[in-house]
Parts: sequence; structure tokens; C-alpha cells
Amino acid sequence: MAEVIVIGAGVVGLSSALALRARGLSVTVLDREGPAAGASAGNAGAFAFTDILPLASPGIMKKAPKWLLDPLGPLSVPPAYALRIAPWMWRFWRACSVANVAASTAAQTALMDLSKTELEPFLAATGTAPMLRKEGNLQVYESQAEFNASLPGWQARADHGIDFRHMTPDEMAQIQPGLSPRFTHGTFTPGWYSIADPRDYVLALADRFRADGGTITIAEATGLTDTGVVTASGPLTGRVVLAAGAHSHRLARTLGVQIPLETERGYNTTLPGDAFDLRTQVTFGGHGFVVSKLSSGIRVGGAVELGGLDLPPNFKRSQAMLDKAAAFLPGLRTTGGTQWMGFRPSLPDSLPALGPLPGHPNVTCAFGHGHLGLTQSAGTARIVADLVAGATPAIDLAPFSPARF
Repeated sequence: MAEVIVIGAGVVGLSSALALRARGLSVTVLDREGPAAGASAGNAGAFAFTDILPLASPGIMKKAPKWLLDPLGPLSVPPAYALRIAPWMWRFWRACSVANVAASTAAQTALMDLSKTELEPFLAATGTAPMLRKEGNLQVYESQAEFNASLPGWQARADHGIDFRHMTPDEMAQIQPGLSPRFTHGTFTPGWYSIADPRDYVLALADRFRADGGTITIAEATGLTDTGVVTASGPLTGRVVLAAGAHSHRLARTLGVQIPLETERGYNTTLPGDAFDLRTQVTFGGHGFVVSKLSSGIRVGGAVELGGLDLPPNFKRSQAMLDKAAAFLPGLRTTGGTQWMGFRPSLPDSLPALGPLPGHPNVTCAFGHGHLGLTQSAGTARIVADLVAGATPAIDLAPFSPARF
């Protein structure tokens, strides 16, 4: 019998499992497909520690009406899902108030700071430090008006001590040659890290977990109990860490707990590594996507499609981003790519659920990181290990409480 059962073999689940093993606990990771099968494999590979502003914000609400009219734009809701997601959108709208955004930003910053502090020791302990890259991120803007609109967000980052530099086109070209002249302004954040390849990283964590005496079982968790997990092949007994990403709310529901978790369906195309001379991650914020350099190739992806878990993928979204990338990076070769779609678990206030499942102290929640699962994985692992071991967490978890809804 395992002392702890971690449901989910993505980056959050495996990072948490390794942190629990480091505390001397017997740990089994349970996943229906195995390590790195979901969003942990296909993300942009960034440790976006400077990304402290919640998706739920007044700025996004100003852009949303225009974006929602474009089915291939940065933010979309498929018509077949619109009625179902309406209650979540209402909560999202409420989270966009000035006071709520300030509180969410402060909480997000605390988790980011912890995650950055924990990252390099975690990489060293797991033998994955050589996979870390520190190449920064360049955010680009197409007009003075778009740049001006971004300045309050940069001031919020400055208030929290985040380093960045605003740039002219000539300065941008020194960091990243080959940008279209349509981009008139840019901001470079040197503290934006990345991993060589997110899938390879998670698989390396799985190998290290097994080498450390952990067990990974491929089986679907069909329900939770106050003593463990129900699977098709029988029950498992132990403390539970619920880190099943976008599927977590369905398992919480088996204990009668309703958590408003939705799915940001992310799309990308991974091109061959020689498709472009990419020297830093480039963010096209006005269009909702990034271009990242990975050991497996050049990845073009992002955007938000709030479409749940069951609708078929719409790969026209991947193609739309690739077409834009070809215009924004004129030398980009767009042939030979592989398309992907994955589920990013998102809560209305852009903060994850960290802490006991309401009414069920045997279950510790660690899900809902949105597009920041990789970024916040090491910090979440520290928090999970502290909670399970009965230690005081390193940050105030009240803003992240699963009971806040």
C-alpha cells in the first residue's frame, strides 16, 4: 500500500511525487495514459515567472468582444459549448474587477517567486539541470497604441521587482533578427526561462521517480473516496494528491464537490529546428500566441479556446497561428510541421487550486494552473509536500483554497 497516491503523471503530478519521495514517503503515481501524455508534452516549454497578471483582467474584457467574433482568434468559445460555459464565464467576469485582479496578481506573484526559488534546486536534485535555458522572452507590439495599452501591466511587474527593458525596432533586431517591420515596439524580459523540451523533461522526471523507488501505474482513476482512489481494477488506499489537470473536477465531483474548472484548449504546430533562426521566445500578445525554440523544433502555438474536454479539435486554429507567424517572421519555413491540441486546466480567477478538497482532508488538490503548469510545477511540488507532511506551507494558501468557490 502506498502512503500517497498522486493522480496525474504530468509535470505537476510527477514534480509533486518526487518532492513527496524526497520526504521519505511511499508514492504511487496513477495515470490513465502514462507520463507526459497531455498538456505537459505539448506546451511552449516556458518557465514564465514574469507572467504574474491573471488572464481574468479588465484588459482581457476590453479585447474579448472583438476576439470572440473571430472563431480562429486568440480567445474563442465554440458555439456548441457556449451555453455550458456560461456560468464559468460569469465567474470569470466577476474576477476581472480591479480589486480581484490586484488580489490575484499578489497571490500569483507569491507562487511565482516560490516556484522560481524552488526550480533550480529541483532540477539539480532530479538530474535535469542541463535542460534549463535562460534565453528570455521578447514581447512585440504593432503600434504605439498597443504598446501604451501594455504599460500598466509592465508597471505592475515593476512594482513586484521584475526586470524588463522596453526596446526600439533596432534594439529588438539585435536580440531577434528577422522580425517583420510591422512591430514598432518591444519589451524584453531576461528572467523568462525555458526547458529544452517539455515532453523530454517530464519523461526524465518519470525516470528519476522510478529510480528513486516510486511506482507509476497506468490505470484510470474513476472516483475518489475518503480513504483513496477507485480504479477499474480495484481500490487503492492512501492519501491522495489530485493533480489530474483538466480532468480533476470530474474526480472531485465523485466526492460531491463542485469546482468550476474549465479547459483552455491550446493548439500548436512544431516545425523542424532549422525552420527559423530563433534566439529567444517571441510573444505576439495582440494575437495570443508565442514562437518557442525547443530541442525538438520551433513551436508556434498558444491562444485560448474554451471548449471543454469532449469536442473534437479544430486544427484550423493551429494553421491560423502558423499563417500569422509566417507573416510576422518572414523567413520562417512553415513546411514539415506537426499539429497538436492539449487541455490546460483553468479556474475563473486564473489561480490554481492548492489545498485540501473541501470536506475531504485526505485529498490534496494541485490543479488548475491554466497555461502556467510547467512554470509553477516546482513551487506546487514544495507546497504539496509540505501539506502532506503536515508542515507549514512557504506561502499563504488562502487565495488558492479549493473552497474559495
